[in-house]
Amino acid sequence: MHKFIRRSGRHASVPVAAGTPHGRLAWGRTAPGRRQRSRQWRALRLSEVGAPVALVLIITGIALVAPTDVHLASLLIAAPALTAAVSTARATSGVAVLSLAGAVVCDVHDGLLRSSILPTHIAALLVVSAFLFAFCSGRDRNRREASQLRAISEAAQQVVLRPLPRRIEDLRVASVYRAAETMAEVGGDLYAAARTPYGTRLLIGDVKGKGLEALDDTAALLGAFREAVHQHRTLPGLAAALEGSVRRHVAEASEADADAPERFITALLVEFPPGAGLVRTVSCGHPPPLLLRDGRITALAGPAAAPAPPLGLAGLDPAAYREDCFPLAPRDLLLLYTDGLTEARDRSGAFYSVADRGIPRNAAACDPESLLEEVLADLLRHTGGRLNDDVALVAVQCPPAA
Repeated sequence: MHKFIRRSGRHASVPVAAGTPHGRLAWGRTAPGRRQRSRQWRALRLSEVGAPVALVLIITGIALVAPTDVHLASLLIAAPALTAAVSTARATSGVAVLSLAGAVVCDVHDGLLRSSILPTHIAALLVVSAFLFAFCSGRDRNRREASQLRAISEAAQQVVLRPLPRRIEDLRVASVYRAAETMAEVGGDLYAAARTPYGTRLLIGDVKGKGLEALDDTAALLGAFREAVHQHRTLPGLAAALEGSVRRHVAEASEADADAPERFITALLVEFPPGAGLVRTVSCGHPPPLLLRDGRITALAGPAAAPAPPLGLAGLDPAAYREDCFPLAPRDLLLLYTDGLTEARDRSGAFYSVADRGIPRNAAACDPESLLEEVLADLLRHTGGRLNDDVALVAVQCPPAA
């Protein structure tokens, strides 16, 4: 979860176990102001160089009271080495200069001003400090580049995978996106929601493949959904329209990529008609949603007939898509997910199952945010904190009884 985990709004986050990639434990945290960040940065830098500076002062102080035949100046190289391990190139160079001054003081005190030992100590400090400075400069440059890449990735996510609102009509909504790649913020999993004249509609999907191709397909489907979701009265009609859009996208991509015709996207369309107390679904090769009712989780599976093929491989006739309808009770929770959830494995190779893990553990206080928090934390425990595939989760709760 750069990690990047969202509840539903711009600054809302589903907490993740600390220490995991992209993991943050924060609800509604906003960025500090510029002055506050500057003060925090200075405090961090002071704390990083505090121990090396203290080490220089301690070694120099001991050398001034020790017998003159005990030469401690060579120990001062430990200070810039320690700084290089925890701080920047600039801080390392500053501590190196301080160590150099301490070495001169120690050797002068020991009567080595005209000895060859003093220039040897100085040369050793200069050479080692130069190597440390070069190492830190390269590391700092890599950190800046990584920070820029993360910023670009976050900007791409805000454009492609827009945050879902906390409420859509009378429904409560929460969402989570957890990228498997260390630096990724968005990839082949997707979700979207829209208010329409026919009710609240949601889409969750999973693109075949990874990398830029997956991001390209994700953006294409989300754009098609946001345009077509308001134009089609039925979910099968919407599914057929999305199939047409995906086919056109794949045809255009095949001009530059010979493997483009093999692309496809599993998708699940969900519709909550206003005030109807039911949910309609159309699956295009995507796992069915999970229903949480009275602390129990069951899959909302339709009749035995198979779902439609994934988008890109399905038909253009709305009749090719089966619409399933399920009754809902007040406060029912629906969990939409991608196969990164169900295909996650532990070290023994066992697949993850929400129903078999006893979730939720506190049914009385269960809401969309709490459910996603609990599922994601439990998933990371199951996998040892690492995921082999992206995971997208959307939880939707029906309104309470009037």
